[in-house]
Amino acid sequence: MIERNLFPWVQEALADFPAVALLGPRQAGKTTLAHQVGEQRGNSVYLDLESPADRQKLTAPEAYLALHENRLVILDEVQQMPALFQVLRGSIDRGRRSGLATGRFLLLGSASGELLRQPGESLAGRIAYLELAPLQVLELDAAQQNLLWLRGGFPNSFLAGSDAKSMVWRQNLISTYLERDIPSYGARIPAETLRRLWTMLAHQQGGLLDVSQLGKNLMIDAKTVHRYLDMLVDLMLLRRLQPWHSNVGKRLVKSPKLYVRDSGLVHALLGISSHEALLSHPVLGNSWEGWVVETLLNVAPRNSASGFYRSSNGAEIDLLLDMPGQGLWAIEIKRGASSKPRRGFYAACEDLKPAKRWMVHGGRDSYPLGDEVQAIGLRALADELQRLRSQAP
Repeated sequence: MIERNLFPWVQEALADFPAVALLGPRQAGKTTLAHQVGEQRGNSVYLDLESPADRQKLTAPEAYLALHENRLVILDEVQQMPALFQVLRGSIDRGRRSGLATGRFLLLGSASGELLRQPGESLAGRIAYLELAPLQVLELDAAQQNLLWLRGGFPNSFLAGSDAKSMVWRQNLISTYLERDIPSYGARIPAETLRRLWTMLAHQQGGLLDVSQLGKNLMIDAKTVHRYLDMLVDLMLLRRLQPWHSNVGKRLVKSPKLYVRDSGLVHALLGISSHEALLSHPVLGNSWEGWVVETLLNVAPRNSASGFYRSSNGAEIDLLLDMPGQGLWAIEIKRGASSKPRRGFYAACEDLKPAKRWMVHGGRDSYPLGDEVQAIGLRALADELQRLRSQAP
């Protein structure tokens, strides 16, 4: 079993809050992690709210939760029963009065928007939110880095017996989202239209959002495009990286960049089934960039601000991280270990004066490039960010 780096964070949050929400896309490993937490505590109960039998147990939720008030109650796919949040609030408040202040509920959800938009402030001050991404670089051996990039981080895809079996699994996951999961949230989106959109986004991985062009290609209006994109973001399948706003007196790009968050899904949508095929595909550089961005954002200290910088005169930084106590980090992303930053990176650094300048590459060596730029491997920079995250209050 692969040890997940979020495990101690879940334990810590349960020690501090009555409820913890563990968010992540389907099949990212939330249920496995929750069972590990429950086994370590030695006194837990698990309910899958997509199971009719388990939903039946909550016909009278107040009575059921009262029976298990001294146990950790794990509720999987909790967004399936939004009315349950008000019940949880009452149970938490009663528990506080009787000395049960923390570690009551672990809520698993695969749709961040649904959970974060629950009625009003039902659990405000009573819940901590954590996100479990699919498998990450630091959770695996260094020798598995390219395999992780190709297959993506969904455990069943990464651990498949062959590239072909991994591809079949990812294609089935995409079909499940298109045909079952997205319609289950009440969206009246034709599966074929959404597949076309998703495939377009994979082709344009890391490209600027152009709603009018997407709408033209799909023959739908801009409002509908935005609704489709919002749904993919809520399902934690798509990331909008916002442009960095700075008072530098220059014309800056205002559109966000869009990334399909899992590299394995990018490759499945484009029919890239092997590492050799990836190396010869036009999406190679953008795929690498998207994977690096996702890797670094998943380990960056909480409360970090992120974005990219691009001006009309060609100044550009692939990723900016503004971290508490660390200042602004500028990150250039290149796959080749012998690559050098573009001229636009240096121009952008002159505009923003970052505290640190990095060039992330596909190798393992770290070395100075001059002009305060440090070349570094992805794993090494991810490790540094995770170290800072663990030290943050």
